[in-house]
Amino acid sequence: MPSVFLDDFPEPDRIEGAPHPRETAHLYGHAAAQADFLASYRVGRLHHAWLITGPRGLGKATLAWKLARFLLATPTDDGGMFAPPPPETLDIPSDHPVARRIAALSEPRLYLLRRGLNESEKAVAQDILVKEVRLLKEYFALSAADGGRRVAIVDSADDMNVSAANALLKLLEEPPGNVTFFLISHQPSRLLPTIRSRCRELRLSPLAAGDMAAALDQAGTAIDDAQAMAELAGGSVGEALRMIHLDGLELYGKLVTLLGALPRMDRPRLLTLAETGTGKGNEAKFDLMVSLIDLMLARLARAGTLGMTPPEAAQGEAALLARLSPDPWAARAWADLAQSLSARARRGKAVNLDPAALLMDMFLQIEQTAAMLAAR
Repeated sequence: MPSVFLDDFPEPDRIEGAPHPRETAHLYGHAAAQADFLASYRVGRLHHAWLITGPRGLGKATLAWKLARFLLATPTDDGGMFAPPPPETLDIPSDHPVARRIAALSEPRLYLLRRGLNESEKAVAQDILVKEVRLLKEYFALSAADGGRRVAIVDSADDMNVSAANALLKLLEEPPGNVTFFLISHQPSRLLPTIRSRCRELRLSPLAAGDMAAALDQAGTAIDDAQAMAELAGGSVGEALRMIHLDGLELYGKLVTLLGALPRMDRPRLLTLAETGTGKGNEAKFDLMVSLIDLMLARLARAGTLGMTPPEAAQGEAALLARLSPDPWAARAWADLAQSLSARARRGKAVNLDPAALLMDMFLQIEQTAAMLAAR
């Protein structure tokens, strides 16, 4: 399979702790997107470029690889008397030769465009560089004589720098024959409008608790409380894996306990939680703590706006949300605070502010808002 080989470097399109999307046996959820693509194929109106969108970790790349297997393993209908019947499913057996070649990165009709090595070739680049898109163009030129269908997966389109995006746009504007593009995007609004306009979108939604639990089990990770994890992870398998590896459920439970004492938090508990993520090598845990605070504030705002609490993500959370955000006025205060703290966190991280000091400041801002709401 023509692609960016990284050999001694980790694959940038793989989520830590999970199999690569090309190795994932089954895609859970997203029935509507799959049905949309299959319907287009069956009526012979397959668009040349598909933009698969949605938050990180929903299975966008897994869907792209599934669609690639389907296109390359399904015989082309030539309109003859002995043409195969239209396919009823996108599923291709794992022992199919095409599926085996794709899993081994040896399928010659598929090109994977992803971040390669930087200019010094000593590390993986931060972006997809224009040189990688030029290699894709060369691949199309060299493989044109072979005939048959070809597929290109771009994972992710968000990673392209400006030059790479413009180079890919030219390919989308004048697509090679028998080529289908699958562009994966976590934030499609940041792509060039001209790229979006030349693609048909398949938008994926968060997974339900059952589907997410099944996907996690397939990745080799079992969970005890699927509903709580789905609430915290937003239906994202990738985010759930991050939560699991960093003890996210336990951290969120501690956050709920801490905020349960508002309008004045328990100081020893506050100090202990503020120390989360301090020390070398704990940056990921600090980032998670910031994300959990942002999530708590978002759930407070949602509860007050809707007048009802979402399913609990930790014991005692529903009562906490109802007490701290009983109406739209309180909801607006929590939403404003969420925006302010998010900006503070970004600035603090940019200037390497002490993580404990940054978290302490965030907790004190929450306490001030709770006191203000309690006094009205």
